[in-house]
This record gives sequence, structure tokens and C-alpha cells, in this order.
Amino acid sequence: MSTKADSWGSRVGLILAMAGNAVGLGNFLRFPVQAVQNGGGAFIIPYLVCFLVMGIPLLFIEWSTGRYGGRMGNHSTPYILNTMAKGRVWKYIGVFGIFTNIAVAAYYCYIESWTMSYVYHSVVGTFNGMSQADVAGFFNSYVDVAQSTTGIPYEAVIFYIVCLLLNTYILSKGLGGIEKVAKIGMPLLIMFGVILAVRGLTLGTTGASDIFPDANAWDGLNFLWTPQFDSLSNPKVWLAAAGQIFFTLSVGMGTIQCYASYLKERDDIALNAVSAGFMNEFVEVVLGSLIVIPIAAGYLGLDWVLQNAGFGMAFQTMPYLFQQWGDVLSIFAGVFWFGLLFFAGITSSLAMGTPWMGFMQDEFNWSKIKGAWSFGALALLMGLPTVIFYKQGLFDQYDYWAGTVSLVVFAFLETILFSYIFGIKKGWAEINSGADIKIPGIYKYIILIVTPLLLGSVLVSSIPDWVDKVNDADTNNKEWFTDSYYAENFDASGTKKGKVVEVNPNYIKLSFENEKKVFDKGTEKVKVVNFQDFKEYKFNASKNQITTVKVGDEVSPNDKIATGDFTNDTFHKFLGRMLLLTLFLFISFVVYLAYKKRVKEGRE
Repeated sequence: MSTKADSWGSRVGLILAMAGNAVGLGNFLRFPVQAVQNGGGAFIIPYLVCFLVMGIPLLFIEWSTGRYGGRMGNHSTPYILNTMAKGRVWKYIGVFGIFTNIAVAAYYCYIESWTMSYVYHSVVGTFNGMSQADVAGFFNSYVDVAQSTTGIPYEAVIFYIVCLLLNTYILSKGLGGIEKVAKIGMPLLIMFGVILAVRGLTLGTTGASDIFPDANAWDGLNFLWTPQFDSLSNPKVWLAAAGQIFFTLSVGMGTIQCYASYLKERDDIALNAVSAGFMNEFVEVVLGSLIVIPIAAGYLGLDWVLQNAGFGMAFQTMPYLFQQWGDVLSIFAGVFWFGLLFFAGITSSLAMGTPWMGFMQDEFNWSKIKGAWSFGALALLMGLPTVIFYKQGLFDQYDYWAGTVSLVVFAFLETILFSYIFGIKKGWAEINSGADIKIPGIYKYIILIVTPLLLGSVLVSSIPDWVDKVNDADTNNKEWFTDSYYAENFDASGTKKGKVVEVNPNYIKLSFENEKKVFDKGTEKVKVVNFQDFKEYKFNASKNQITTVKVGDEVSPNDKIATGDFTNDTFHKFLGRMLLLTLFLFISFVVYLAYKKRVKEGRE
């Protein structure tokens, strides 16, 4: 077993690094969108309840198991779990704690690279004079590797590689490098966030225009912060709230265990866990809710936000909104916003490299440099397909299976291990060992009963969605390679029909009845109204893709609308799933090799 020289330089550095691990892009991009899509204030109560009965308990579990495993010389989940229970299976369940980090880092660094690029474009004035549609078009061009927004060939790939190289270089410096980035990045992130949040709070109705006369930033704030108690009986909102807790706290990944494994035996974990958790909540609930939604509502109106809330708002809308502040202030706003996102991203992505590095150092005596660059190589190998096939849905497969499903599965299993196999008595003693605060005794029973039940319900309720994803239930074009293309569903039910209003040999525009959300200020409720919507299809003449419908035709979902040579997105989605499975099996094999090595050395 190798001797560990790496350690945290200070308690402040550790807490900032742990908070940086949790504070990520999801705090500013995912949380506001989830809140809007789940009723605004209706989302807040279930979210806070889930934080208290699932988030905090999982932080206690992961900090304590990490420190416990670290005492045995283990710094990643395969052998941290192995020290807590007999049986070979737990080391392979621990594979999730390495697999998830490599797979998530592979695509997470791509989003991180967007922020680097957008800082550059904000400074050089690329967005000056662009309409909102132009800014959205810029993003669509950027993620298409065949196009360039700067004249640099394969711009998205170049920025992605630069971002990975920066992450890898910092990781090669060990915990000291991560701690320095956290000490610089977290204060800057909070400073940038406060500046933008003040603007969101003070914008009011000054952003209203002839096009959006009802624009009002306070409408966005009221919508987010007016509790709706009827949400307590809505399972959909509870499921969304529980899912956000996983994203926001980085639980179920294995990074917390890795960071905590470098603590000393009597170092506090209770106060550290709570401090890092509440710092993350401050950034998410306070700063995260005061930037995107109020500023967007302040210029475009709350109804626009309700209809367009999505992950892409940060890149497809915010640069346009900043232009309303004038040429000079828009540069600063762009640097603050995308700089904030960059620091949020890199403090999280750095944490993702540590479990692989810790495992390879423990089991094969690899140096920090070798561990870091091998992680970078794995992330690059896994990540390039998400860059190249972003528009084909491969990115989304990674995000779903590695960034969602894997977290829930691992969190549920580690909770069962901690409470019922390692034992809640030993586990509770481990949590309280060296604690600087007295943890309420009720949390012992929350960890034992409430947390596993909540995790189990999330897990079981998600299974039908897993089946749909594997079967590609979201598309009517399931064949990988085919000579026909079929109309996709116009709504979630798949029952609505469309009417062809424009057509040429390589283009179709269909109209159909759709529904959208609007906010009724009288009742302070969101209501649904009908409107005429449109759907467009563009085909490639070079692949002999020719439309087969004419103006006035009625089109049902799954009707043939074009012929030619087609490679459907289902091929790329399957490729994404196979890449993830290959990575999981590869890491499992490396863990097996480590096991055989331990047996040979008499350590197993």
C-alpha cells in the first residue's frame, strides 16, 4: 500500500473545495429551470424538504465513509466500500464512484468549454447588435463542429481540448492545486454572482419594451418565491426536487468520499459537511434564483420565460439581454456571467478527476502526474463523441445515464450499505467522531428509514423511463440506417396531427395546435392556453433526401414525409450507451486487476 503524502492544507481550503465540488453549472443553469418548469414557488418547499431529509443525510454518509476508508489507506469508492462490508461485490459497486466521474467529466468539460468561449466572445464584442434569434443561432452554429464562429476550424473541439488540458494540469498538482483553485474560484464566483444578482433585483420594469411591454423582473422573483402548498401532493414536483438535490450536492458520485478520505481520523466531518452543503444552497437558492429568471423576465416577460425555460437560456438568451445594458457594461456582464459559470464548472470538474487518481495511486503506485494525465486521456476519449455528435443526442445519453441514473443507483446502494450492513450504530458513531457540532438525534432515524425510502421511491419510479430511453421511445425514426423518414410526435401524447403549410424538395413546415404556459396575475397561477405552433424539417439534398408531402396535406405522427439515405439519431444514442457500458466494464476490470494484485501481496 502506498503512503499518502497528499493532504488538505487548511480547513477553509477543504470546505471551499468541497463547496466547489457541489457548486457547479447546475446551480445557475439547472435549478432556475427546474423551478420554473415545476411551478416556481411550488418547487421550493419539496426542494428544501428533500435537502433536509435526503441531501444532508447523504452528505453525512459520504463524508464519514470517506474518512473511514481513508484511515485504511483507501481514497476511492471501490475499496472504501470494501472496507465497510465483507464480500467481493461491494468493490464492484464502488466502480460507480469512478465511472460516474469520468463519464460526467467527459461531457461536463464540454459545457465548461462553452463558458471559456463565451467569455472570449463577450470581450471581443461578437454579440454586439445581435437579436435574440441571432444569439440562439450563434449557439447552434457553435455546437456544430462543421461550422466556426471565429474562423478557427473545429472551434468547439479546440476549446474543449484546451479546457481538458487546463483541468488535467491543475489535477497533476494534487490536492494543493485543487485547493488553490477553490480559494480563488469560489470567492470570485460569489462576487460575480452577487453583482449580477443585484442587477436582477434592481431591474424592475426598466427593461420593458414595445415588443415586451409587460416585462418585469419582479414577476420572475415573485413566481420563484411565492410558495404553492398544493405542490406537496404532486409527486412530479417531489421527483424533480429530489433529482435536483443529487445534481446540486454532487452526492452519489464518489467525489465527496475521495475528498474526505484525505482527512485525519479525528478531523470534524459533521460541521464541514453542513458548511459545504449550506454554502452550496446559498449559491443555488439565493444567487441562482436572482440572475437568469429575473433578468430574462425583466426584458422578455414572465410568459416568455415560462415557455422557453431551458438549459440553453444561459447561452442562447443571456448575451442578448446583456446587450441591453450598453456596449461597455455588456462586456463586463458577459465576463461576470460566463466567468461565474466557468469557475462553477472547473471547481466541480477538478473533483471528478480525484477518484481515478486516488485509486490508481493506492493500487498501482501511480504518481499524481500519471494519474491526472491518464484521467485526462480517458475523459478526452469518452468526451470527443459528445462534442462531435452533440446535435445527434449522444451528449444527452451521457447526461441521463451517467449524470442521473448512476447517481441515484449508487446513492441508494451506499445508503443501504451504511445503514444496514456497516450498521447505523457504527455509522452514527463515525459521523459524530470528532464532530464540532451536536447532530440532532432525529437524523439517525432519517438516515436509517427516510433517506433509503425516498431514494428507493425515486429509483423505482424512474424504471419506466429507463426502459423508454433504451427503446428510444421518444422518436418514430428508430432504424439506424434507412431510406425513409417519419414525422415525429407533435405533443407528448402523440395524438395531434399537423398540416403542411410550406414545402420544397428539402424542407417542410407544419402547423399544429399546441399549448403553452402563461402566468395569470389575477390568480397568481400558471394556466395553459392554446396557440398555433409550427414544426420544421430540413433535409439534405446531397443524400438524396426528398420530401414526399405537399401543401395542405394532413400529417399524423409516424407518417412518411421524406425518402433518401438517413442515419437516424438512434444510432448515435446507442453508440453513447455502448461507450458508457464499455467504460464501466473497463473500470471494473481495472478493479479486478487491483484485487488480484492485493491477493498476491497478501493484502486481501
